[in-house]
Amino acid sequence: MGLRHRWRGSFAALRMTVAGRMAAVLTVGALAVVVPSLRAETFEDSGRAAHEMLTRLCDDFGGRVTGSAANNGALEKLAGELRALGLRPEIEPFKMPGWERGEDRVDLVAPFARRLRVAALSYTQPHAAFEAAVVAIGTGAAADYPADARGKVALLAPGTALPMREIARVAGEQGVRGILFINREGGGQLLARTGSFVGETLALPVYSLTQEEGLWLQRRLARGETVRIRMETKSRSHEVATANLRVVIPGASPERIVVGAHFDSWDLGQGALDNGLGIAQLYALARSLRDRPLARTIELRWFNGEEQGLWGSRQAAAAIGDTPIVAMVNLDMVGVPIAVNALGDTTLVPALERWNAGRGERKLGKGVENINWLGSDHTPYQLAGVRTLTFNAPIPRESVRYYHDMADTIDKLPASIVVDSTAIIGDLVLALAGDTTLAAFRRAPEDTKKLFTTFGLEPRMRGLGLWSFPPDAEQNK
Repeated sequence: MGLRHRWRGSFAALRMTVAGRMAAVLTVGALAVVVPSLRAETFEDSGRAAHEMLTRLCDDFGGRVTGSAANNGALEKLAGELRALGLRPEIEPFKMPGWERGEDRVDLVAPFARRLRVAALSYTQPHAAFEAAVVAIGTGAAADYPADARGKVALLAPGTALPMREIARVAGEQGVRGILFINREGGGQLLARTGSFVGETLALPVYSLTQEEGLWLQRRLARGETVRIRMETKSRSHEVATANLRVVIPGASPERIVVGAHFDSWDLGQGALDNGLGIAQLYALARSLRDRPLARTIELRWFNGEEQGLWGSRQAAAAIGDTPIVAMVNLDMVGVPIAVNALGDTTLVPALERWNAGRGERKLGKGVENINWLGSDHTPYQLAGVRTLTFNAPIPRESVRYYHDMADTIDKLPASIVVDSTAIIGDLVLALAGDTTLAAFRRAPEDTKKLFTTFGLEPRMRGLGLWSFPPDAEQNK
């Protein structure tokens, strides 16, 4: 049996725990009726205010790469905005393997001269300029490399399912000098991304390349032509000091609902979609919930370091100790929800189905889903044994196609997305806070392992360096 912690708070009546909350509890027979404060805003009003706040944050600071001056300044600005609401934001410093972009340059030398549009992946190290021929390597598996790849630059096809850490490892074994990966999105876009989820410096430089230029090079190579490039970068890895930000809104019970979103972004644009949207949604929740009587405590968290390897949520999840957490809700590029996703945890499904059924005509069109996936801040909480959930909430194609690049700007994020999504998210958070059928608990390690193996996620977790479970024989001793 694994370690389980359960706490049960009394929900017979709500008691106020924060001075200054102007709400009354009226007793009608045996029923306690809570009269909300007149100051409490609707989620819709808070959503509009949140979009205005995010506009200032994006325009004043730009991209928020973890450890950068822009990230630090924007975090302090957000903390100030929360203090102005009468809240007490807590800044939680930590250090992590960081990375800063220098000049990334790749030039086509033959069959003619042209500068290519590229961006180095994080943890690419500075290197002296060199010139080499280009060779196509398909999806990056060892079997896709031609026999004469050594000493050349590898051109990686779009849509590969292999983690970049694994691609770089194979490339090193094949003796190539660098990698250009072709973007899956057209229109001159670059997909900025991490080169390693565990902060390892890359043994060879890896660059994102526009889809149009990459496919063009592929066609030249397929015709048997020689393609040569010259590449150089001054980007570098180094440890950085950063911080998460937390706001705790006390409820009648110490049991809590954690709602998190990552604060950091890449540097090419403003990070409005990824994940300024989540920043705004959390701010809107803070604005609306601060004056409401709550059955359970609500903990709002803005994580740093997500883009480079979930560093902030790892720090937070490692520090939860015996905190009685009912569930963690992750808001990462959550548009207007069409479904709520229990992320593989069947114990959440009945409560989510009751909530959705209770919405009547406002029910989510696709109801409740239960599909686990990787790569965002819910994963460290899952590994810590905490139930997590998120939403199926697509962002319109005309906006989402720009994420991670220079066009990820606030003008791509209509205020209506923040307003409409916050109303649904807030409704669910309040329902979870008041649902007495759910108790705080921690999953046993063997059950957590099944949460990933059931959905076939073990190979990808191993490739990312996130698999931390011992072999079955050792685990079951």
